Amino acid sequence: MKKLIQGIIEFKKKLSPEYQEKFAHLALGQSPDTLFITCSDSRVAPNLFASTDPGDLFVIRNPGNLFPPCGNQGISMSDESEVAALEFAVEMLGVRDIIVCGHSECGAMKALYDGREKISLPHLQSWLGHGVPAFENLKALQRPPSNIAPHNLLSQYNVLQQIKNLKSYPLVQKFLNRGSLQIHGWWFDIAHIDVYAYHEQFDEFRLISEELMINP
Repeated sequence: MKKLIQGIIEFKKKLSPEYQEKFAHLALGQSPDTLFITCSDSRVAPNLFASTDPGDLFVIRNPGNLFPPCGNQGISMSDESEVAALEFAVEMLGVRDIIVCGHSECGAMKALYDGREKISLPHLQSWLGHGVPAFENLKALQRPPSNIAPHNLLSQYNVLQQIKNLKSYPLVQKFLNRGSLQIHGWWFDIAHIDVYAYHEQFDEFRLISEELMINP
C-alpha cells in the first residue's frame, strides 16, 4: 500500500504540463478508439506495451480474459458486467475496434488445462467454464505444435473462443455488418515483451512488428 501512495505522490510531482492539459480535457468526457478485453493478471499492462495514452482504451479485465456467450434474446449466459461494458463501449462510446488479448503463463489457463474441477474456489471454477470450448478444441488437435507450452497454446485458442463468444451477440453482429467495428485477437508473451496478432488467412498468431506492417 505504501508503494501505491508513494507512487501517487511521485506522479503528481512529475506530472508534465502536457499531461495536466490532457487530463483536464479528459475530465470533460472520453472517446476511446478501442475496447480492450484482457486478463486481470498484474503483469499484463496494455497501456505500457501498446504505448497508449489515458483515454485511448476502454478496458475490461477478468481472470482469463473471458467473455460469456450470448444466450436467448441477446442476454448474457453469465455475469452481466462484461456485456454492460460491451454495450456502453460500442453503443455509447462508438469504439471501432475490439481487441481480445490473452497472455503467456496465464494462471487461469493453467488451471483450465490442469482441470478446473480441481479448483476449490467455486466462483472461479464456474467462471473458467467459458474457456472450456477452447480446451476441447486444443484436445482435438492430432499434432499440437511443439514450440509452445500447452497452457500457452490454450491461451491462444482461448482468445479465438472469446472472439466467437463476442460475435454471438446481436449488438456486435449489427456493427460488424455495418463495417463500423472490427474484432482482433492478440497474445502477449510476457518474458519477451512481444505481442502477437491473429491472422485469419494464415490461421496463426504472428508477431506484431514493423516488417509485418509493411508486408501484412
